[in-house]
Amino acid sequence: MKLVPAQRLRAQWHRLLLKSAARYWFPHAPLALLLALGGLQLLQMDFGTHWPSRAVALFSLDAQLKTRLLPPLLIGGGMLVMALGLLWRSRLAWTMALLLELVGATSLLASGTAGHGWALLAYFGVVTVALLAAWRHFDRSSMAAGTLFAFTSVAMLLAYATFGALYLGGDFRPAIGDLVTALYFAMVTMSTVGYGDITPQTSEAKLFTVSVIVLGVAVFATSLTAVIAPMVSRSLKRIVDRGGSRMKRENHFVVIGNTPLAINTWREMARRGRPVTRLLRESPEAADLHGADLVVGDPSDLNVLREAGAHRAEAVLAMHADDSENAFVVLAVKELAGTARTVAAVNDARHLSRVKLVQPDVVIAPQVLGGELLAMLLSGEPVTPEFVMQRVFQQGADAPSGAHAKG
Repeated sequence: MKLVPAQRLRAQWHRLLLKSAARYWFPHAPLALLLALGGLQLLQMDFGTHWPSRAVALFSLDAQLKTRLLPPLLIGGGMLVMALGLLWRSRLAWTMALLLELVGATSLLASGTAGHGWALLAYFGVVTVALLAAWRHFDRSSMAAGTLFAFTSVAMLLAYATFGALYLGGDFRPAIGDLVTALYFAMVTMSTVGYGDITPQTSEAKLFTVSVIVLGVAVFATSLTAVIAPMVSRSLKRIVDRGGSRMKRENHFVVIGNTPLAINTWREMARRGRPVTRLLRESPEAADLHGADLVVGDPSDLNVLREAGAHRAEAVLAMHADDSENAFVVLAVKELAGTARTVAAVNDARHLSRVKLVQPDVVIAPQVLGGELLAMLLSGEPVTPEFVMQRVFQQGADAPSGAHAKG
């Protein structure tokens, strides 16, 4: 089968990812680096090359307040912190990073861009597009990432409330004239304690106080959720996993996916007494387990595949609804260097030749066959069992589409 340039390039890209063990560092490590560099550039543009000392001086008791420096400090500092979260592939860190990129671009536009400002604005745009393109890779929730998010959110809100109160100090009674009093007012307002010893007098001060109260409630609620949710999720996962049985994972079949084809294949293999392990990205409903040997995790992760015994299996069947995910599963199974045969399901006829590039042992395409069979039946053409088998099962290498499958 001759490959068009685009298919050849895609095959070379897949081989490069496989050889470089890209699943361990791509794309989260490059995106974390890009986000951190953007945060550093934003800080240096407003604070200069000695931005750490100037940023610390901004919080000193004797420093003169410069409110225009507060937004870039919060945004740039937030980018540096969220870059760590991206290294953990945290979905929460990805969301915060995307939000900070948009807020940073808006801040540059609002303050007027010139020279390096336009370059940094374009840089933020590129990083935003890269984050959106890689959203599938950030699907983890962890207590470490949740704690990082909570700490960053509380710190940013505290800085906003403290410096805002100091900037509007004359609009309060008694007036707020020092950083300690501003910090005290910020903590009392954020926690909704409200002793009433310092009260806003003008419309601006009242609106600012309302914003601190609303943001305080929202940040504390989301931060608590971000820290507790991973703990609850892991506990539920352990409960669900106990609902399934555990077998010796050797010379068995690993069925990956939760599509009707995957579910029916698992049921038919189990009905015939063959050992089968289901590998799902997310835990199903407890009622759907039915005593299945179940593994939950990323099917393209080598550790998850080893847990499912893919390296000792008789065959691994990749039956996701997304054909590209099936191709990556085949690549991951081949990286394990086991003896398992690989079966890849194809749901879209346009992807058939591309899935074959990863060279699965068997390509099964029952949906691709539907249109051809219907046309033959309506046209009165004979349909033989041999024809159906030739069209449903296709060799994964560069054989013609009508060739018989292996085994």
